[in-house]
Amino acid sequence: MTQWSYKDFGSYYRETDNRRVQRYMCMSCKRTFSTQTFSTTYWQKLPDTDSEIFTKTVNGMGNRQIARDLGVDPATVDHKLARMGRHCLLFLKSMLENAKPATEIVYDGLETFEYSQYFPHHLNLAVEKGTDFILFFNDSELRRKGAMTKKQRPRRDELEKLHGTPDPKAIMKSTEEKLSVTIVGQESVTVYTDDHKQYVGPMRKYKDQVTHVVTPGKDHRDHNNHMWEINLVDLFLRHSSKNHTRETIAFSKRRQAAAERLAIFVVYRNFMLGRRQKDRWSPTPAIARGLLDTKLSMEDVLRGRIFVGHHKLPDSWNNYYWRTVSTRALERERKHTLKYAV
Repeated sequence: MTQWSYKDFGSYYRETDNRRVQRYMCMSCKRTFSTQTFSTTYWQKLPDTDSEIFTKTVNGMGNRQIARDLGVDPATVDHKLARMGRHCLLFLKSMLENAKPATEIVYDGLETFEYSQYFPHHLNLAVEKGTDFILFFNDSELRRKGAMTKKQRPRRDELEKLHGTPDPKAIMKSTEEKLSVTIVGQESVTVYTDDHKQYVGPMRKYKDQVTHVVTPGKDHRDHNNHMWEINLVDLFLRHSSKNHTRETIAFSKRRQAAAERLAIFVVYRNFMLGRRQKDRWSPTPAIARGLLDTKLSMEDVLRGRIFVGHHKLPDSWNNYYWRTVSTRALERERKHTLKYAV
């Protein structure tokens, strides 16, 4: 392996805190960089607010509430959450790359919506049984169903003519991706799901590798239920994320933003929060599965920048990272196109 050579190339003082930042030059390509290049606050004007926004996001505050509390513009909170969401995706991927595979996994989807209740979608989760560790997530667009008034049904039809209809096999395709990510390289895995019909097809493709255990959705949801781990995650997600609480005005306007917030929640749940809230010494899911020896702090999670070129993301996570997930009702989407602040 060739040693990377560089030399000092001056310094500058950061305007936000007047801290001296050392600059360097790469001796191979002659490009310059600094210690700040490897920081999670690279190219940020309000770096000290990151940890506060992270904490408030996973403790039930909406974006505008956070902005009012910190005295910043709501767009600042939006942009920082998008950036932290990308960081958390890479953080999760880097932590799982050398982790032992899970042999018992629970699959389920939490139903929520974007923009309005006419645009529902599933947040599909895969949780390791016995540790509560969230292994993977993606999303599936849904068609609005259930009871509707005489005015709502024609309105749904009108919106579908205007914006198109979601793929009726979206949950099936998302399940196929979850399987490809979570059971890769294993000889035998037990997967627990409810009785949703779209789980059946993907499971059959792995019939020699996957033992599929179905739990009826009407069964009592206590700790004896096979779906306990994911039911607990769903409960805590609705409690901790303002955009998923019932009857809220802080719902996500875009699935893209919901995925970024979910990535932040998953890092918080897996690495920073004990499995049981009434036990202050309860280990985190990461400790329970032997991935770490101690809980991570905010400084640990945001310690250093993770570069997307160093990790191969699953297809859905790659879409979340580059912000290519679109919302049907919105014409304009803000994609991630920056070359250096990735």
